[in-house]
Amino acid sequence: MQSRLTSSLSVMALLLTCSVALAQPSEPPLAPPAAALKADPIGALIEAQRSAPKPKLSASDLIAQSSAPDLFQAVIAPGEQSPMILKLQVMLDRAHASPGVIDGYNGDNVSKAVAAVEAMLGLPVDGIVDKEVWNTLELTHSAPPLTPYAITDKDVAGPFVPEMPKDYGEMAKLERLAYRDPVELLAEKFHMDESLLRQLNPGADFSAVGSTIVVTDIAGPAPAKVSKLVADKGKKRLLGFDAAGTLVVSYPATIGSNDLPSPEGSHLVKTIATDPEYWYRPKVNFQQGDNTQALRLAPGPNNPVGSAWIGLDKPTYGIHGTPAPNKIDKTSSHGCIRLTNWDVRELAKLVQPGVMVTFLEPQTLGADPEVVGSIGKP
Repeated sequence: MQSRLTSSLSVMALLLTCSVALAQPSEPPLAPPAAALKADPIGALIEAQRSAPKPKLSASDLIAQSSAPDLFQAVIAPGEQSPMILKLQVMLDRAHASPGVIDGYNGDNVSKAVAAVEAMLGLPVDGIVDKEVWNTLELTHSAPPLTPYAITDKDVAGPFVPEMPKDYGEMAKLERLAYRDPVELLAEKFHMDESLLRQLNPGADFSAVGSTIVVTDIAGPAPAKVSKLVADKGKKRLLGFDAAGTLVVSYPATIGSNDLPSPEGSHLVKTIATDPEYWYRPKVNFQQGDNTQALRLAPGPNNPVGSAWIGLDKPTYGIHGTPAPNKIDKTSSHGCIRLTNWDVRELAKLVQPGVMVTFLEPQTLGADPEVVGSIGKP
């Protein structure tokens, strides 16, 4: 009973607390705004310098250091690629607390995954990696974070679309919205950022069958079916619970936008489709560019809804993948719940029609005792 109570309190804390993580750099920072320079010129310049991305580690250093003992650090410098964070992201992925794209950088998606795994382990939930969290993950996921992989015929067989158009009218002309090249396929296969895959394998020929490269050693299949989903709009994450109310999966998510918000309340999963086609309907949803007519876009990982579609009983809304996994929780969606392709593929195997999806509004998070009780009651 005590164990279940601790776990339940952790789940409630997961829903009620949020920690601030270091920002994940995706491109060089802009110069300090003129207003900031005028108000506090020294402070603005210091902040710009502090947030500037540091040089990336060499492949040999990143591989060796990420597997080294005593890797834990309490503080990671902003914008710094860290072997510790790389290993942490892999361990979180193995625990089915998805950190999104694995790239070796700290950020909000890492913090959300840490909070989720704390709830899964029955630890106090704050989203901060302390020694207890780190040691517990290492005990259960002790294998090195990186592993060799031999490129297969299937990895390079294609078809590929090297220049993927952005205009839906042009996309509609393609027979399949396939990967751009083997690098994109392999990065997605191992939940990696493409730049990390290239960084770990300088000079590699990713089209050479039998060539051995270094990749992340990621999760196997999730252990439990999902009986309830909670779409947390405030924290931008999707939480999955089993029939006993135990948190079993967590995914970073893009959930709606100001212009096209996601649904409210609770809705049921109605349909599940892998490798779906996409129907663009400007009169029903939104208009893209100059495309005013309905269009069918072929299946494929670069389809606007990615590798899987989990439709809800509210027409046109669902949970789906994306061709841009590194933008999860960084951009808006057209009202749906957007996950990485690998996360939505996993989820599609864990849910079935009739599973309830509850949307929690930021201002009401945790306020409904029925919602909190249904997912965290001991």
